[in-house]
Amino acid sequence: MYRIRKIRNRMLSASQRLGKSLMLPVSVLPAAAILVGIGYWIESTGLGYSTLLSRVLLQVGLIIMDNVPILFAAGVALGMARERDGSAALSGILCYLTVTKMLSPESVSMYQRIPLEEVSAAFYSIGNQFTGILSGLVAAYMFNRFKNLRLPEGLNFFGGKRFVPIISTFTMVFVSILLYFLWPVLYDMLIIFGGRISSLGAFGAGIYGFLNRLLIPLGLHHPLNSVFWFDVIGINDIGNFWQSSGIHGVTGMYLAGFFPIMMFGLPGAALAMARAATKGQIRKTKSFMGTSSIASFLTGITEPLEFSFMFVAPLLYLLHALFTGLSLYIAAEFQWIAGFSFSAGFTDFLLSIRMPMAKNMGMLLVMGIFFFFLYYSSFSFCIRRFNLMTPGREVRKVQKEEESSLYTANYKKLAKNLLKACGGHDNVLTADACITRLRLEVKHPDQVDKERLKEMGVMGIVQQEEDFQIIIGPQVHFLLEEIRKLL
Repeated sequence: MYRIRKIRNRMLSASQRLGKSLMLPVSVLPAAAILVGIGYWIESTGLGYSTLLSRVLLQVGLIIMDNVPILFAAGVALGMARERDGSAALSGILCYLTVTKMLSPESVSMYQRIPLEEVSAAFYSIGNQFTGILSGLVAAYMFNRFKNLRLPEGLNFFGGKRFVPIISTFTMVFVSILLYFLWPVLYDMLIIFGGRISSLGAFGAGIYGFLNRLLIPLGLHHPLNSVFWFDVIGINDIGNFWQSSGIHGVTGMYLAGFFPIMMFGLPGAALAMARAATKGQIRKTKSFMGTSSIASFLTGITEPLEFSFMFVAPLLYLLHALFTGLSLYIAAEFQWIAGFSFSAGFTDFLLSIRMPMAKNMGMLLVMGIFFFFLYYSSFSFCIRRFNLMTPGREVRKVQKEEESSLYTANYKKLAKNLLKACGGHDNVLTADACITRLRLEVKHPDQVDKERLKEMGVMGIVQQEEDFQIIIGPQVHFLLEEIRKLL
C-alpha cells in the first residue's frame, strides 16, 4: 500500500512539473495574439489582408501559432530537466524533428509502398502538441541520465552534455518505431474521446469547463486543455479562432465562457471574501483581493485568487468549478463567442473584437455582470453559513517582524525567513517557480514548518514526498531570485 501511494505521489509530482514546463511555451502565445489582433485592427476589410502592414503582422503572428508543437518540445525539455541547460532544449527540438520526419505521410507512404492519398489520416497529424510534449520528455530524461557521462579517452569531446542530443535523437528513432504502430490506435481513441465530448455541443463545453477548474489543484488541467485548445484531435479552438479558419459561432466555444468567470466572477468572489474578513485582517485582505482581482480581470491570471481559497474552503472551489461549467455552457449554447491566446482577460477580449470568429461578444459582458453578483452572493452566503476560513478569517499569530510577511517588498529578508521555515538552506536542494507557485525540493520534509509558512501569509502548501509547492502570488519571481542567491 505504501509503495502504491509513493508511486501515485511521484506521478502527481511529475504531472505538476510537466504543467509548469508547459507554461514557458504557452506564455509565448500572447505575442502571437497581439500581432494577429493588431493586424486585424489596422485594416478595414476584416480579413487581415487589405494592407501590407496587416499582412506582415499576421504572417509573423502565425509563425508562432503554427509552430506551437516545437515550442512545447523545447519548453518541456528545458522545464523537466534538472538543470536549465540549452542542450536539453536542443535535444527536445531534435527529437521533435526526428519523429515528425520519420512518421510524415511521405515517409509512411514509402515504408508501406502505397500512394500518398492512402496513408492513414493519423500521420497527417503527427506534428502536434502530443508529439511535442513526448519529444520534450524524452530529451529531459536523457539529459538527466547522461549529462555527466564520461567517455573513453579520445571520445571525451562527445561526453557529458554534448552526448545528450546524440542519444536523444537515437532514442527518438525507437520511440518513432513504436509510434508507427501505436499512433493510429491512439489517434482513433482521442478522436472518439473528443468526439463524444464535442458531440454533446454546449453541454460538452460545460463538462469541459467544470473539469478544467476541478483539475487545477493537481496540475492536470493542462493535458485536458490541449485536447480542446490545440490540434490534438482536430478541435484546435485557439489556433482556429486566431487563424479564422473555423466555423463561425462554433469555433471558440471552449474559450468564450471563461471571460465572464475571470473578468467578473472571480472578482465578485474576491469582494465577498474581502468583506467577510475579520477585524484586524480587513486591510491586508482587501489589498490582496484587490490586486488579485485586477490581475484576473486584465490578464486572466486567476491562480492567486483560486489558490487563496481552494484548500481552506474546498466547498467554494467546487462551487467555482460548477459556475465555470455553467458559463461555458451558456456561452456555447447561445453562441456568444470570444477567444484568447493566453487567458480570458480584458486584454485578449479587446483583441478578439475584430476577429472574424467573434460573435455577440457584448453578451459575454452582460453575462459577466450576472456572474459577478452570483459569485458575490453565493460566496458571501456560504462563508457565513458554514463559517469557512477564507483569507482574512483564519486565526493568525501576530508577527514580530514585518519582513516575515508576504505583504512586504523586502524580498531578501523574506527569502531568509522562508528558507528558515523550510529547514534552512542546507535542507533545500532546488528552487523554481511558475506564475504564482514556489517549488522547492527538500532533503528532509519533516523539517519544513508548515505552520510557520502559513503565519507568513502563504495561500497554500502542496506536498508530494520531498517536493513542496508554496503558493505565494505573482511576486514569487522576485522572491525566487533572492532564494537562489542564498542557495
